[in-house]
Parts: sequence; C-alpha cells; structure tokens
Amino acid sequence: MPITFDPLALLAGAVAGGGLFLLGLSLYGLRPRPPRPRRHLVKMLTTRVAVAAVAATLVLVVTGWPVMAAGTVLLVFAWRGLAGGAAEERVAMQRLEGLAAWTESLRDTIAGAAGLEQAIPSSIRAAAPSLRPHLRALTDRLHTRMALPDALAHFADELDDPSADLVVAALILNSRLRGPGLRDVLGALAVSAREELDMRRRVEAERRATRRSVQIVVITALAFAGLLVVFNPSYVAEYEGFLGQAVLVVVAGLFGAGFAWMRRLARFDKPTRLLTEGGGGHG
Repeated sequence: MPITFDPLALLAGAVAGGGLFLLGLSLYGLRPRPPRPRRHLVKMLTTRVAVAAVAATLVLVVTGWPVMAAGTVLLVFAWRGLAGGAAEERVAMQRLEGLAAWTESLRDTIAGAAGLEQAIPSSIRAAAPSLRPHLRALTDRLHTRMALPDALAHFADELDDPSADLVVAALILNSRLRGPGLRDVLGALAVSAREELDMRRRVEAERRATRRSVQIVVITALAFAGLLVVFNPSYVAEYEGFLGQAVLVVVAGLFGAGFAWMRRLARFDKPTRLLTEGGGGHG
C-alpha cells in the first residue's frame, strides 16, 4: 500500500518545529559577537554572496531542486561557523600572548622608577601589533587630561578580554591608591597569563580534532547525497515533486540542527569579563 503524505500535516510539523526553535532561542538567546569593521564586513559578505550564487546555480542546474539550491546558499554562509570558532580562538590566544608580553614590559618599565602615566606610553614600542592601536588611544586620552582610571576603563572595554580585565583592574586600583607592590602584581599577572595561554593551547589542540570530525561528517553527508543525485537519480526521484520538496525541507532542517549541535560541541565559550563595559571606572 503506497504511503501518502498530507501537506497540511507536514506544514503543521514544520510550524511546530519552528515554534520549538523560537522557544529555545528566547530562553537561551544568541551569543553576542564582537563588532567588526564595516569594510571587512562588506568584503566578507560580497565574497560569500558570490560563492553562494555560483554554488546554488550549479546545484539547481544539476538537481533541479529549489530546496537544495536554497540549502546550498545557507551552507555557504554557515560553513565558517562549522569550524567552531577556531579563527576567533586563534586571535584570542594571540591577543593573550601579546598581553602577557606587554604586562612584562610594563613591569620592567615601572621597575626603572617610572610612574604609571610615563610607563604606559613607553611600553607602546615593545607591544604586540594587536595592542598598539588600543595603547595609542589610551595614551591620547591621557594627553587630553582624562583621569587615568577612566582611560584604563576605556582601554579594557576596547580590548574586551577577561584576561586583560585582570591586568587593567590592577592598574586601576594602583592609579587610585598609589600604593607599592604594582611591579610584583604585574609579574604575577604575567605568569598567570602565560599559564592560561598554555592551557588554552592544549584545549585548542583537543578541540581541533572535534572540529575536524564535524567537517568530515558534513562533507561526507553532502558528498553521499550528491552522488545519489548524480549517479542514481531514480533513488531520489520521490523528492522532485512539491511534496518531495516539502519533505526535503524537513530532512535538511534535521541535518542543519545536527550540524549546529556538533558546532556547539566544538565551540570555545568566552569567559565572563571582570570589568563590565562602563563599570570599570567611568564617571
């Protein structure tokens, strides 16, 4: 007896699934992303749109399935996310390494009997390239007679890094209390940053295997589906009609949910900052 599908039942299932997705989104929310420069964002979107258009056209010509073409577009835009934030983690580790080196440089400069206001501009020359723009902005604020605690708070907000908050918090306390022992505190923070960097490198090495597994699963599933469409079209002929495309939407949604879950397993969750924006000494 042939199996029949009721389009209204499929639509009701899709609506129910979308409602569950929106419910989960309202409960857990989205992970905030750091702002990106406008030029970089436009260039990235332009490249992805071009790649997505070419890939979707090829898929539509080969299969004739609009759902598959639309899924290709979504896959192109989401492909970088399947890496589980590997690029962001590498940038974060480079920033942490630069922060540790800058903390050591600042400690050594203060050891030469220089005050904090004089030591910060002197440390720009030996700072990592990722920190120099923020240090120059910090120095400019000091030159405009902004209070040192407020300038340091702005500096922490620009870095937006939990490890940097520890260093900046120590500098803010010292700038307010003007007590001794800052050199020892900076030395201990530099050692702590180095230890955290080593730990994150070990964790990243383990997560790299998980990310690679995610990509292998995605590529294998897509390659298998593509081979079926090209070399055994009779096997997937049921998806050619309107009802078949509706079922394909459900199947693609299940695959997408599985890929998103695997990406979440391989993602690095950024710790909560110690100094919240505007709360590290503004005003």
